[in-house]
Amino acid sequence: MDYKCTRCKRIVEIDYEYTGIRCPYCGHRILVKERPTSIKRIKAE
Repeated sequence: MDYKCTRCKRIVEIDYEYTGIRCPYCGHRILVKERPTSIKRIKAE
């Protein structure tokens, strides 16, 4: 799953077992989950 660092704005892939939750580029701990660019449409009944 891809996340985006709030400090350096780079896209980061997190491996929880080895690195924990931390940006490997700047060391910042606040990451935001990237939302998909496609729009999901559901027909209402």
